[in-house]
Parts: sequence; structure tokens; C-alpha cells
Amino acid sequence: MDSSSDLPRMAGAEWQDAKTLRRNGADKKQVELATLERTSTRLRYFLPTMVTGLLATPEYVSASLALIPGDHSKVIVKKLERQAVLRDATKSFTFILTEQACLWPLVPAQAMAAQLDHLASVSRLPKVRLGVIPLAGHMPKAPMNVFTVYDASLATVEVATGVLVFRDPHDVQEYLDTFRTFEEYALWDEDARTKLKEWASRHREAPQGRH
Repeated sequence: MDSSSDLPRMAGAEWQDAKTLRRNGADKKQVELATLERTSTRLRYFLPTMVTGLLATPEYVSASLALIPGDHSKVIVKKLERQAVLRDATKSFTFILTEQACLWPLVPAQAMAAQLDHLASVSRLPKVRLGVIPLAGHMPKAPMNVFTVYDASLATVEVATGVLVFRDPHDVQEYLDTFRTFEEYALWDEDARTKLKEWASRHREAPQGRH
């Protein structure tokens, strides 16, 4: 089989191994992400598994790093510092979270309720659109991976062992098309905030000590 036609697209992709990223220092990855956020105008985040750092409370950020060996203090600070970009009037952010991403109990119930309240609060920022996809009804397309699209020029895809970075326009367009498909199934604005409030209440009503 002649695979020479695939070479240009392979050259437009990059693999970032998770072990190498950790060895180089997780705080350096935060600097790289901050640079992407600073140099992009329109950013789209598809989050089928958990809340991303830009939307996370300090407790949630800390819990997300708990199983990674080492001192996370610098990483936590940098993750939280990055959240300031959400108030940059020159940019626009669109986040889509599945119900599972919103409800995965990474922190105890009361902290999860606070995290959901925080999502609702962030959704009111002028340059942020935040949608949620409830696990109800028929949905013909299944979510595969966390991904982010920066403008229409770069897409990053997170898997368990690292991050794939795509620059080929055809690959980036595939992720834009997938994102737009999921946009159609999401709740937005007050509908999204109503659902987030409902989920937060569910956590607040959980028995004390339940995770």
C-alpha cells in the first residue's frame, strides 16, 4: 500500500508523551497552554470526561493532580492564573461539557456542588458560552476524547498517554465539524444554568462524607 499521500498530514501532527511532559515539568505545559490561549482569538473546548482547568475551582484543580507524583503547587498556581484569560474582551470561548464531565465525583459532594455553581457563574462572563449535554434522549454521535480547537488553525486531543496536536487544515476541520455537531445537542444560557443548578442540588443533598 502506498502511504506517500499521508505524509503531509503526518507532518502536520505532533505527539506529546505524558511521561515526557511530566519529566519536563507540568508547570512548563501550563506556560505552553497560556501561550496558546494568549495568541488565539476563538477557542472551543469539548469536555466529555471532566472539567478543564480554565473552569475549575482550586479544590477541583488540586484533586485532578492528586495521582501524579510530585509537588503540584506551581502547577496549581499557573492553572488558576490562566483563568484570567476568560475575561479578555478580545477573545471568545465556547465550552461544551457532557453530564458525565459535570458530575464525575472527583471531589466530595459539597465541593462538587461548588464546582457546578462555579460553572454557572463562569457561563455569565461576556465572552464565554458554556453548554451542557444531558444524558437524555437520542444522540447519534458518541464522544470520543477531550479536544480543543484554537481558532481554525490548531486542534489538541487528549488521551490517557499524552496529547496529539494537529495543524493540518483537514484534521482541524474534522474537529470543528465534530464540535458543531455536539453544539446542537447542548443546553445553553439559562437552560444550561438551570441544569447545573439541578445537578448542584443533587450533590448538596447527598449524605455527608459521600464522594
